[in-house]
Amino acid sequence: MSDSSTTVPTTQTPPERAEIEPMDPQLRTIQPGGGVIIQLEQAWGKLRRVYLRTFRKGYVSRMESLRKGETNPCPHPVLDPRDLKYYQNQPGYHWDRTDDPFTWRDRIPFARVGLAELLVFSLIFFGLAGGLAWWITATSLTTLEQVVGWLLVATFTVIGGLIVWFFRDPDRKVPQDPGLVVSPADGLVVAIDEIPHDDYIGGPAIMVGIFLSIFNVHMNRSPVDANVIALRYRKGKYLNALRPESARENEQLAVRLEEKAAPHRRMIVRQITGAIARRIVCWLKPGDELGRGERFGMIKLGSRTELVIPADSNLTIRTKIGEKVKAGRSILAEYGDVSGTE
Repeated sequence: MSDSSTTVPTTQTPPERAEIEPMDPQLRTIQPGGGVIIQLEQAWGKLRRVYLRTFRKGYVSRMESLRKGETNPCPHPVLDPRDLKYYQNQPGYHWDRTDDPFTWRDRIPFARVGLAELLVFSLIFFGLAGGLAWWITATSLTTLEQVVGWLLVATFTVIGGLIVWFFRDPDRKVPQDPGLVVSPADGLVVAIDEIPHDDYIGGPAIMVGIFLSIFNVHMNRSPVDANVIALRYRKGKYLNALRPESARENEQLAVRLEEKAAPHRRMIVRQITGAIARRIVCWLKPGDELGRGERFGMIKLGSRTELVIPADSNLTIRTKIGEKVKAGRSILAEYGDVSGTE
């Protein structure tokens, strides 16, 4: 299937309304693959909590009085919202946005869940570039050594710039017409496949595969207004995300959705790692609600995202293989019957 106006000639009776499923026990943090950065942040968190308890007791007391929930979802004390960063997908303690002093981080044009990586890797590569540039100018070198040195400075600077570019998170104007299904990821459409039967969808389905290079925005967004029914995580390999077998063999997290409005179609967004990307991030939990185009996670450094939607006689595929798409903005499909009944 490749025509951007292809109509799928399949009629399908929607399955019964989906029931909210328990959380996948493997998903104990929003980044199930772990990583060095998590360990660094956890170490920093210990130092930060010692500082807050020692020198900012009034702040700690005030944040405790504003805190909601009865249970601590974290393996460490929770003094303020920063302690919940990797545990947003767990029920328990939380703060209202109006009581969270760190919501300003959502307004900067970079992925909040990637700020630690952005800071660490930018400091490494820009620091190497700056340190090497200083050494070249302060040391007597041959012409060849200077040329090699400045080439390395340029290389480190470019890598640092690419890291900054990778973690950008621009706002998007989301189409609001009824029946539209928007892209869950930025990237290149590499597959549009018919699936004879999908157990969760409850019948035949269409899968749209999107490849994300390191130059794409890596924030994932909801394709429709939906309720989160379940999450399914699977460990796996780290094959090149352009290879079709990566969808079967790589580490992945499937977000099972159900449209809020009738006819309550079921859909799946599947986050899949790549050869470079090895960190899936998803802060959803079963029972959450999403608006069309709302952010719900990201994949760090090159990956694949798949969208599985019900095949239907009223479905028109609005994309094609080889097309570049934008999460939350590009229309992948459209359902013609938008007057479903409860």
